[in-house]
Amino acid sequence: MTYKEFKEKLSGLKSWQLMYREIMLLGKSLPEMPELLKTDDVLIKGCESKVWLRVELSDDQILVLIGDSDTRIVKGLMGLIMLMHQGKTPEQSLSINTYDEFEQLGLIKHLSPSRGNGIKAIADTIQEKVKQWL
Repeated sequence: MTYKEFKEKLSGLKSWQLMYREIMLLGKSLPEMPELLKTDDVLIKGCESKVWLRVELSDDQILVLIGDSDTRIVKGLMGLIMLMHQGKTPEQSLSINTYDEFEQLGLIKHLSPSRGNGIKAIADTIQEKVKQWL
C-alpha cells in the first residue's frame, strides 16, 4: 500500500476510533524487524516507547526503511511515516513535512504531547539520515 492510498483510506473514516484501528492494523502488517537489527545506534531518542528505525539507500538511490516498536500504536504511526518516505529519493524525502501530513489527517489533535514528540523524533531521524546522501 502506498501512502496516498492509506491517506485516502483514513480520510474516508468518520471517527478517531476507526482511524486508530487502521493505524494499528498498518503497524501489525509491517514485516518483523529481526532482533539483530535492533541495535542502540538505530534506537530513536526522544520516544517514550522503544522505536528502532533503519534508513538505508538502495543501489537505485531510493530509500528503504525498516522499523519496529514495542507498542502497537507507535508501530502503526511509524508505519505511516515509513509509507511517506519509502521508495522516495533523498531529495523527495526532504520535501516531506510529516507534522503537516499528520495535521491534514487530523491525527495530531488525538496524540498526547509525548506521542507527538515521538513522531517528531522519528521524522527528524529520517531527515538527518537522508541529508547525508545529498
